[in-house]
Order: sequence, then structure tokens, then C-alpha cells
Amino acid sequence: MPDDPRPRIVACPTCGGDSIYSPANPYRPFCSERCKNLDLGAWASESFRVPDETPPDDQPFGDPKLQ
Repeated sequence: MPDDPRPRIVACPTCGGDSIYSPANPYRPFCSERCKNLDLGAWASESFRVPDETPPDDQPFGDPKLQ
């Protein structure tokens, strides 16, 4: 369907509102510059984090079978 003239509408990751997912929307997948900046700010303030599997420093590290 690459020739489909209808714009693809997705949910904005920040506010959940409708967002046009096309090159015409410079903020995609966000609906606006505000939502894009709120998301960036959440990453910058470490509100969003990528999970880390490293145990705390006070716990043994490595293969549990070897301990």
C-alpha cells in the first residue's frame, strides 16, 4: 500500500493523541514539538531508563553456577 494517499495516524507516545506519521510531520511520531521536548526531557532527567541486568556492587557478579 505505498501509494495509499491517506496519512497514517498513530498515537503520540507522550500524550496519546492523534499524530500524523509522515514526512510532513517534522515531530513524528510525536504530535507536536511540545510532546517531543517533554519526551526528551524525561530521558534527560532519567525518568525513563533502559533496564540494566548488572547486579548491585554488594552482590556477586557472574555465572551463578560458578559461585
